[in-house]
Amino acid sequence: MRVSTSQLQKLTIFTTVLTGGGVGTMYFLLQKKFAESDYHRLAVQELEACPFAMESLGAPPLKVHNIRLTDRHNLVNQQTAQIKIPVTGSKTGGYLYTSSLREPDTHRWSLKQAVLKLREGQTIDLLNSQPSAAQTEAAEHTQNRPLAMSRSKN
Repeated sequence: MRVSTSQLQKLTIFTTVLTGGGVGTMYFLLQKKFAESDYHRLAVQELEACPFAMESLGAPPLKVHNIRLTDRHNLVNQQTAQIKIPVTGSKTGGYLYTSSLREPDTHRWSLKQAVLKLREGQTIDLLNSQPSAAQTEAAEHTQNRPLAMSRSKN
């Protein structure tokens, strides 16, 4: 039985569209699963709760982008999650590096590390409630304000 060239072309186009749709759907569902996960949600909440980091980004509005599935920084298993989340604000953008552990008893995720690295090279530790002197100096320098030198020592 002979198959015409036009039938083979139609079959090729159909297979390509079907495969592309399947890959696109899989990518969308994986991104949705990451965005809805507790370890992702906890990290973004920690970023939103840090006024210094939000101001440095120029947020709100804060835009949280899809993670790169092929990035070697993104490792997730049953007990640990280490992800690199791209974020942007109106001033700049950067990556939110996070590390979370899953408690064996409660099966709840807890955030162990959350560090925002901005494009300009500035690093902000979100789990440290007070910005370090270097972070404060860098922020004041970028805003072209004189550096306030009055710091209380314990």
